[in-house]
Amino acid sequence: MSRKRLKLGQILQGWSTITEAQLEEALKISQGTGRRLGDTLVSLGYADENDVAKALANQFGLEFVDLDQPNIIKRENLSLIPEDMIKKMNVLPLKKEGGVLKVVVHDPMNIQLIDDLQFRVGGRIELAIGAYGKIKEYIDNVLSDTKKSLDSLTQDLSVDTSMDITLDQTLDTSMDRGASIDVAGGTEDANDPSSAPVIKLVNQVIQKAVTSRVSDIHIEPFDNRVRLRYRIDGVCQEMDRIPKRIQGAITARMKIMAGVKVEEKRIPQDGRIKMRVGDDVVDFRVSFCPVYHGESIVLRILRSDAAKLGLEKLGMQPDTLETFNKIINRPNGIFLVTGPTGSGKTTTLYSALNVLNRPDRKIITAEDPIEYNFKGINQCQVNMGMKPPLTFQLILKAMLRQAPNIILVGEIRDQEVGEVAVQAALTGHMVFSTLHTNDAPSAITRLIDMGLKPFLVASSIQAVLAQRLVRILCDHCKEPLTDPSPRLMSLAGLTREDIQGKTIYKPVGCKRCSDTGYRGRQGIYELMMMSSEIRELAFNRAPVSKIRQAATAAGMRNLLGDGRLKILEGKTTLDEIARITQVEGIVEDGEEDLAA
Repeated sequence: MSRKRLKLGQILQGWSTITEAQLEEALKISQGTGRRLGDTLVSLGYADENDVAKALANQFGLEFVDLDQPNIIKRENLSLIPEDMIKKMNVLPLKKEGGVLKVVVHDPMNIQLIDDLQFRVGGRIELAIGAYGKIKEYIDNVLSDTKKSLDSLTQDLSVDTSMDITLDQTLDTSMDRGASIDVAGGTEDANDPSSAPVIKLVNQVIQKAVTSRVSDIHIEPFDNRVRLRYRIDGVCQEMDRIPKRIQGAITARMKIMAGVKVEEKRIPQDGRIKMRVGDDVVDFRVSFCPVYHGESIVLRILRSDAAKLGLEKLGMQPDTLETFNKIINRPNGIFLVTGPTGSGKTTTLYSALNVLNRPDRKIITAEDPIEYNFKGINQCQVNMGMKPPLTFQLILKAMLRQAPNIILVGEIRDQEVGEVAVQAALTGHMVFSTLHTNDAPSAITRLIDMGLKPFLVASSIQAVLAQRLVRILCDHCKEPLTDPSPRLMSLAGLTREDIQGKTIYKPVGCKRCSDTGYRGRQGIYELMMMSSEIRELAFNRAPVSKIRQAATAAGMRNLLGDGRLKILEGKTTLDEIARITQVEGIVEDGEEDLAA
């Protein structure tokens, strides 16, 4: 009788690579997003690619090949498979013995790939398992032109800054601006000069960013260089420098891909890029801004699964999450999420919409820009370039005639948008929106300062959620902090008694977290429910301090308090909470503003 094959998660759990809780979390996310369990575990940081590949090999009784080992693949064996097949199929020939070719693959269940290999190569194929990223990395380093450094990639270019005006002629301006681009394959259009060094350089920069947990790519011109930076877990990290002489070519290439005017250099422009990177199609929001030494370019990577991880993954405490779920299921009113740019407001609101998105509910959004596309949700793009412009106000007024249950307004920016949002809330609609304030109580006074009538604000607002994103410790290298700094303890509002019997941690750094000590981010939250007392204070135009005192007395946990819980839970550090909360000037009631 054959032995029953263990599941991938069971194997990893049996090896103590992951915990039962981590497996359950990854299974829920995989079911919700359609991603494979192994990919989800890697993206969450609970296992690395080699862990998953080893478990897969164990599951199918195949050999695991560690491609981190030097000379594991002999260069002379690469000719056993045509180079185009190696690149296209992401496979590597290990050896050939007795007419049997052993091939390293990442997915033993891909029957089509195995059949194609046998047809092209001839003879029998024997499989071994390697990590997808390691196979891809080996192919790129040995067979692909992407192994070239940034400087060597540009040696063939005879372009300098004096040629900026005609740079678009050096590239293929006939490419369809709405066309989809395949980075992994290196091809875009039959007429596009995909062998051009600039195109290879741009593809390499983007591909590396997508595979490295990067949220933004920054290309910044200076007097004698062009700086490339990646934002990872909210912190910018400087990468390779781009030679100044190809600055214009890089800018022109980016503009062509983003579908904006190549020749326009005097005003800011915004565009979008849709690209295939590996097995995924990735969207980018691109911003071009004229600066002293050229044009600064920022690409925001919009990961479609970011808003579908589930509310539990956002990092809310159980009591906050319970209240949050009750609020979003109310039939009417306004729910605001506040915080600075990049604090995760959009992700929080879309995670809520993902829960509420059911056939019996009509949801309409007004956004600038649309960051995530959702099936079943009517999404409207603000377009200020139209004549007349399609504004938030126009879209909102049209929405009310569409009989929606739920409305999302990207941001309440002025009095008119606020008044329409209030009108929608008071006529039986649930309205979600964002606002730029430092904390939850400040949202009330901000709306009144915009010109909204206090009694309308008091009666329409249901709750306000303020949030920030903090970096989470890497589980594989974090270490206990035995002697915490008294200053950091004070900034976090912790005493020796608070940490008695608890273990707080410090970052160390390892290969899995790129030697930063952190991997991923979660939110810290401040949820203020509107009570009768707070409504009365809003109606009477009370100062923020009075509203904050009333909210705290009613049980609101502020951002610093939520950060303390994450320190004591071993999720983040004293340094990180002090950095986020004190830089933002978030302090306890009665304390002096330490950021002043």
